[in-house]
Amino acid sequence: MAATANASSLHNVFVYGTLMADEVVRTILKRVPPASPAVLNDYHRFSIKGRVYPAILPVESKKVKGRVLLGITDQELDKLDSFEDVEYERRTVEISLLDKSEKLLANAYVWSDKNDPNLYSEWDFEEWKRLHKKDFVTMTLGFMDDLEQPDSKTRVATYESYFHQGQSA
Repeated sequence: MAATANASSLHNVFVYGTLMADEVVRTILKRVPPASPAVLNDYHRFSIKGRVYPAILPVESKKVKGRVLLGITDQELDKLDSFEDVEYERRTVEISLLDKSEKLLANAYVWSDKNDPNLYSEWDFEEWKRLHKKDFVTMTLGFMDDLEQPDSKTRVATYESYFHQGQSA
Protein backbone atom coordinates (compact mmCIF):
# COMPACT_ATOMS: atom_id res chain seq x y z
CA MET A 1 0.00 0.00 0.00
CA ALA A 2 2.79 2.45 0.85
CA ALA A 3 4.45 1.88 -2.52
CA THR A 4 1.23 2.83 -4.31
CA ALA A 5 0.93 6.03 -2.28
CA ASN A 6 4.53 6.96 -3.06
CA ALA A 7 4.15 6.25 -6.77
CA SER A 8 1.11 8.49 -7.05
CA SER A 9 2.96 11.33 -5.28
CA LEU A 10 5.82 11.75 -7.76
CA HIS A 11 6.30 15.08 -9.49
CA ASN A 12 8.17 16.55 -12.44
CA VAL A 13 9.95 19.85 -11.82
CA PHE A 14 11.21 22.11 -14.61
CA VAL A 15 14.45 23.81 -13.56
CA TYR A 16 16.11 26.65 -15.44
CA GLY A 17 18.73 28.22 -13.17
CA THR A 18 20.97 27.09 -10.34
CA LEU A 19 19.03 23.81 -10.07
CA MET A 20 20.40 22.79 -13.48
CA ALA A 21 23.66 22.10 -11.60
CA ASP A 22 23.74 18.55 -10.22
CA GLU A 23 25.78 19.72 -7.23
CA VAL A 24 23.02 22.10 -6.12
CA VAL A 25 20.29 19.48 -6.60
CA ARG A 26 22.34 16.89 -4.67
CA THR A 27 22.85 19.35 -1.81
CA ILE A 28 19.10 19.95 -1.51
CA LEU A 29 17.65 16.51 -2.28
CA LYS A 30 20.57 14.28 -1.21
CA ARG A 31 20.38 12.68 -4.68
CA VAL A 32 20.30 13.64 -8.34
CA PRO A 33 17.04 12.39 -9.84
CA PRO A 34 16.70 11.38 -13.48
CA ALA A 35 16.42 14.43 -15.73
CA SER A 36 15.82 15.33 -19.37
CA PRO A 37 16.57 18.50 -21.33
CA ALA A 38 13.40 20.52 -21.79
CA VAL A 39 12.06 23.86 -22.99
CA LEU A 40 9.32 26.06 -21.58
CA ASN A 41 7.64 28.12 -24.29
CA ASP A 42 6.25 31.63 -23.82
CA TYR A 43 8.48 32.39 -20.81
CA HIS A 44 11.68 34.41 -20.43
CA ARG A 45 14.59 33.86 -18.01
CA PHE A 46 15.74 37.12 -16.43
CA SER A 47 18.77 38.13 -14.42
CA ILE A 48 17.89 39.77 -11.11
CA LYS A 49 19.85 42.81 -9.95
CA GLY A 50 21.84 41.90 -6.83
CA ARG A 51 21.26 38.14 -7.16
CA VAL A 52 23.18 35.28 -8.76
CA TYR A 53 20.08 33.23 -9.58
CA PRO A 54 17.41 33.90 -12.25
CA ALA A 55 13.67 34.39 -12.45
CA ILE A 56 11.19 33.38 -15.13
CA LEU A 57 8.01 35.13 -16.16
CA PRO A 58 5.54 34.58 -18.99
CA VAL A 59 6.65 36.44 -22.13
CA GLU A 60 4.97 35.62 -25.43
CA SER A 61 7.19 34.20 -28.19
CA LYS A 62 10.16 33.58 -25.84
CA LYS A 63 11.43 30.26 -24.52
CA VAL A 64 13.50 29.03 -21.62
CA LYS A 65 15.80 26.05 -22.01
CA GLY A 66 16.36 23.98 -18.91
CA ARG A 67 15.74 20.47 -17.76
CA VAL A 68 13.02 18.54 -16.03
CA LEU A 69 13.75 16.62 -12.84
CA LEU A 70 11.67 13.43 -12.85
CA GLY A 71 10.27 11.42 -9.95
CA ILE A 72 10.42 14.11 -7.27
CA THR A 73 8.70 12.97 -4.07
CA ASP A 74 6.34 15.10 -1.96
CA GLN A 75 9.07 15.51 0.67
CA GLU A 76 11.58 16.60 -1.98
CA LEU A 77 9.05 19.04 -3.42
CA ASP A 78 8.68 20.54 0.07
CA LYS A 79 12.47 21.00 0.22
CA LEU A 80 12.45 22.71 -3.18
CA ASP A 81 9.58 24.96 -2.01
CA SER A 82 11.67 26.01 1.01
CA PHE A 83 14.72 26.58 -1.17
CA GLU A 84 12.80 28.73 -3.65
CA ASP A 85 11.18 30.71 -0.83
CA VAL A 86 8.30 33.19 -1.15
CA GLU A 87 9.80 35.08 -4.08
CA TYR A 88 8.66 32.28 -6.37
CA GLU A 89 5.26 30.75 -6.97
CA ARG A 90 5.12 27.08 -7.90
CA ARG A 91 2.95 26.66 -11.00
CA THR A 92 2.04 23.78 -13.27
CA VAL A 93 3.36 24.42 -16.79
CA GLU A 94 3.56 22.44 -20.02
CA ILE A 95 7.10 21.73 -21.15
CA SER A 96 8.53 20.08 -24.23
CA LEU A 97 11.21 17.41 -23.84
CA LEU A 98 14.07 18.10 -26.22
CA ASP A 99 15.23 14.49 -26.51
CA LYS A 100 11.82 12.92 -27.19
CA SER A 101 9.65 15.62 -28.81
CA GLU A 102 7.08 14.91 -26.11
CA LYS A 103 5.12 17.36 -23.96
CA LEU A 104 4.42 16.90 -20.27
CA LEU A 105 3.21 18.82 -17.26
CA ALA A 106 5.72 19.92 -14.66
CA ASN A 107 6.01 22.23 -11.70
CA ALA A 108 8.06 25.37 -12.27
CA TYR A 109 9.03 28.18 -9.92
CA VAL A 110 7.84 31.46 -11.44
CA TRP A 111 8.88 34.84 -10.06
CA SER A 112 6.08 36.24 -7.89
CA ASP A 113 6.50 39.93 -8.80
CA LYS A 114 5.79 40.35 -12.52
CA ASN A 115 6.54 44.09 -12.25
CA ASP A 116 9.86 43.73 -10.40
CA PRO A 117 12.15 46.59 -11.58
CA ASN A 118 15.22 44.47 -10.71
CA LEU A 119 14.62 42.01 -13.58
CA TYR A 120 16.73 42.60 -16.65
CA SER A 121 18.25 40.94 -19.72
CA GLU A 122 18.96 37.18 -19.96
CA TRP A 123 20.53 35.06 -17.19
CA ASP A 124 23.51 32.98 -18.35
CA PHE A 125 23.98 29.51 -16.81
CA GLU A 126 27.51 29.07 -18.20
CA GLU A 127 28.59 32.38 -16.68
CA TRP A 128 27.02 31.41 -13.36
CA LYS A 129 28.90 28.09 -13.37
CA ARG A 130 32.22 29.89 -13.96
CA LEU A 131 31.71 32.72 -11.49
CA HIS A 132 29.31 31.59 -8.76
CA LYS A 133 28.67 27.83 -8.66
CA LYS A 134 31.27 26.90 -6.06
CA ASP A 135 30.19 29.59 -3.57
CA PHE A 136 26.51 28.94 -4.31
CA VAL A 137 26.87 25.23 -3.52
CA THR A 138 28.60 26.13 -0.24
CA MET A 139 25.82 28.60 0.65
CA THR A 140 23.17 26.02 -0.26
CA LEU A 141 24.81 23.43 1.98
CA GLY A 142 24.74 25.87 4.90
CA PHE A 143 21.14 26.82 4.11
CA MET A 144 20.01 23.18 4.05
CA ASP A 145 21.82 22.45 7.32
CA ASP A 146 20.12 25.43 8.97
CA LEU A 147 16.77 24.53 7.41
CA GLU A 148 16.76 21.43 9.59
CA GLN A 149 16.36 23.73 12.61
CA PRO A 150 12.84 23.48 14.07
CA ASP A 151 12.42 27.26 14.52
CA SER A 152 10.76 28.81 11.44
CA LYS A 153 12.19 32.26 12.32
CA THR A 154 15.66 30.74 12.02
CA ARG A 155 14.73 29.34 8.60
CA VAL A 156 13.56 32.73 7.29
CA ALA A 157 16.64 34.49 8.63
CA THR A 158 18.78 31.75 7.14
CA TYR A 159 17.32 32.22 3.66
CA GLU A 160 17.80 35.97 3.86
CA SER A 161 21.40 35.68 5.01
CA TYR A 162 22.45 33.03 2.51
CA PHE A 163 20.86 34.24 -0.69
CA HIS A 164 20.17 37.98 -0.47
CA GLN A 165 23.19 39.68 1.02
CA GLY A 166 26.34 40.50 -0.86
CA GLN A 167 25.13 38.96 -4.08
CA SER A 168 25.79 40.56 -7.44
CA ALA A 169 24.49 39.49 -10.81
